[in-house]
Amino acid sequence: MPLSVWGYLPEYEKERDDIIDAVDSVFRSGQLVLGKSVKSFEREFAAYHGVPHCVGVDNGTNAIVLGLRALGVGPGDEVITVSNTAAPTVLAIDAVGARPVFVDVDRDTYLMEVDQVAAAITPRTACLLPVHLYGQCVEMAPLEALAARHGLPILEDCAQAHGATHHGRIAGSMGRAAAFSFYPTKVLGAYGDGGATLSGDPGIDARLRRLRYYGMEDVYHVVERPGHNSRLDEVQAEILRRKLTRLDDYIARRRAIAARYAEAFRGTDLVTPAVAPGNTHVYYVHVVRHPRRDTILAELKKHDIVLNISYPWPVHTQKGFADLGYAKGSLPVTEEVADEIFSLPMYPSLTETEQERVIDTLRGVLATL
Repeated sequence: MPLSVWGYLPEYEKERDDIIDAVDSVFRSGQLVLGKSVKSFEREFAAYHGVPHCVGVDNGTNAIVLGLRALGVGPGDEVITVSNTAAPTVLAIDAVGARPVFVDVDRDTYLMEVDQVAAAITPRTACLLPVHLYGQCVEMAPLEALAARHGLPILEDCAQAHGATHHGRIAGSMGRAAAFSFYPTKVLGAYGDGGATLSGDPGIDARLRRLRYYGMEDVYHVVERPGHNSRLDEVQAEILRRKLTRLDDYIARRRAIAARYAEAFRGTDLVTPAVAPGNTHVYYVHVVRHPRRDTILAELKKHDIVLNISYPWPVHTQKGFADLGYAKGSLPVTEEVADEIFSLPMYPSLTETEQERVIDTLRGVLATL
């Protein structure tokens, strides 16, 4: 049977009774939209992060869109972020009419190169959008100091960093607002789409609640435009509530799998993940690096091991973003690592036998290069 980067069926089999009970409890509640489960999940997810406010939304992209709108970002503004990210990060900036401005990434961690941000700030800069990528956090202290100096808000993209910490602070608690995705593959994943935006500011929270519900403050009374229909579904919220109680266990398992990979490939020329100082890594994906990446992937595929690349095409190189005007070579580290990175299987239900199969096969391939 082919082994891939992620599969939800083993997890579902293990947690099936609880998932079915979650679905049944919602259907029996008589509240299918913005009911008890959404409200409870919002309260519990906020508490997990030590922040006062959480607004559940329909997906991670809209968590960023509404976060930007709530922060006042709009047409003519610029938002500084990275090109080494999933395209939805940048599409969310597009959606509010702002222009994405890219800085390069660190060669070891693949995270935002914070030292480049100051030079990218212009009079049009309205927000800094660091992406806590692959499971660990951007270096936040200098970014926060820079934001304070220029009077700029920070919106954290935490779609890949549920539970990650940075010098003891949890991802999602360090900016004016933070956006999360609960896509099924995430460290905390739903059984469909879902997202949330966190904030410590009651004003931002109030705006988010209006924006996700057509701009309404009272039923049928619109007070703000543009409004959206971006509500977190009750069923997904109840599933997420149940899974939130297991989040720390999921993270512990991911870290154990990562430790085993690190030990197995020590002494080879495969570059395993570097953890930035002060970070705890939750390994949403386990990104490794090798200059002969494509040959390795082709050989592994012959053994029914099909792996993913996160991400093969930096955003600024994609046809759909050509209008941004970034020439080849403009973000050299981002472009360099995109040719070499790939992800090993990483999910809590990965068995030791399956991981051993990946390790043995990959070590064999590396020995032939």
